[in-house]
Amino acid sequence: MNHKKQKIFFAENIKFLRKRKHISQESLASALGLTRAKIAAIEAGNTKSPQPGDYLNFSNFFKISIDTLLKVDLSRLGELKLRELEIGNDVYIRGGNLRVLAISVDKSNNENVEYIPIKAKAGYMAGYNDPEYIANLPKYSLPNLPRQGTFRIFPSTGDSMLPIPEGSDIIAQYVQDWTELKPNTPCIVILNGEQDFVFKLVTVNADGTIKLKSLNQAYQPYSVKAGEIIEIWRFYAYTSREFPEAQSEMTTVLTAIKELENKVNQLSKTKE
Repeated sequence: MNHKKQKIFFAENIKFLRKRKHISQESLASALGLTRAKIAAIEAGNTKSPQPGDYLNFSNFFKISIDTLLKVDLSRLGELKLRELEIGNDVYIRGGNLRVLAISVDKSNNENVEYIPIKAKAGYMAGYNDPEYIANLPKYSLPNLPRQGTFRIFPSTGDSMLPIPEGSDIIAQYVQDWTELKPNTPCIVILNGEQDFVFKLVTVNADGTIKLKSLNQAYQPYSVKAGEIIEIWRFYAYTSREFPEAQSEMTTVLTAIKELENKVNQLSKTKE
């Protein structure tokens, strides 16, 4: 039987939360009725099977559900999302709007790069936060990707994604905190309901809505509410099976004019 492996973040989360509260291992141990040595072992990941009571104690102390402590890498959440958790808006407790990223890992505990086939689009919008669904997606190992961050591959479809050719594969990095995006950042945006994946220049408006602008000038920009978006993935690179077209005559002429302008500017500076 092929067992799916899911990464567990409990040890990292306990250490992260303790430091976030600026308390020592000894203070935390005293509050929970444990020894400092046990806290140190848990944070180091040396305690593979904490007792159920321990999970409950940590959950009650930090006011975060056991599911979240186990499944979510809290260090990767933005400050706003962390504050939501701290006031009790935990997606596993109240079904709040905290976006939780499900991931899968290989035998070495490294994150996979999942590929989202065109036929799997509808399924992805329903199962994006289901670790079992994500584990069943095709997986690839890509060279030269940054070690930090989660990446997925999305196929481009339709002319709204031009100038990226249709049928290309867009490699994108998951964005946890949308407010960190600079205006007009190229992104894959996963919309909810019966909407689609779109490749747009993303700008977070002051009123909290998200402006989506197409690279294809034939499409008008529009804004959506944050609640209409499931995920945002920042563009990293793309691969295409289309061979680049040769420069048109007009492009050649414009390039020559630009080179001439540069030479004139250089001559002007020399005379000065």
